[in-house]
Amino acid sequence: MKVLMIYTDEFRYTPQKQALGDDLADQASEGAFEKSLAGFIHVEQSDKENIQAVETKLVKNLKWAARKNETQSIILHSFSHLSDSKAEPDLTKQLFNRVEKRLLDAGYSVSQTPFGYFLDLQLRAPGHPLARLFKSF
Repeated sequence: MKVLMIYTDEFRYTPQKQALGDDLADQASEGAFEKSLAGFIHVEQSDKENIQAVETKLVKNLKWAARKNETQSIILHSFSHLSDSKAEPDLTKQLFNRVEKRLLDAGYSVSQTPFGYFLDLQLRAPGHPLARLFKSF
């Protein structure tokens, strides 16, 4: 797994083009958030072998980065551009749903960008050291 975490003062998206079939793609609508941690998450094929451990590491990293940036708002965004290896879309979506539930249960406000779409993104991020973090596990 690869995850790029960016603390954003403002994060907006507009769905542009459906990339996956109707059976895998979410309903698409625009979204806007303030003072949120955006997780650009790339699930790799090898993650399937140890998905529970990967899930736990992802949750811990997102919670840590959110605390360091003093936010309770986390956005999960599927971003399959951080590695050549890609997990199957259904595995990624299932992982996102489980991570969302765990974060909600921990008291965070959690949103997912529409899964299976190319999105126009607008973000504004402050220039401090913990506003941009990358993890690979």
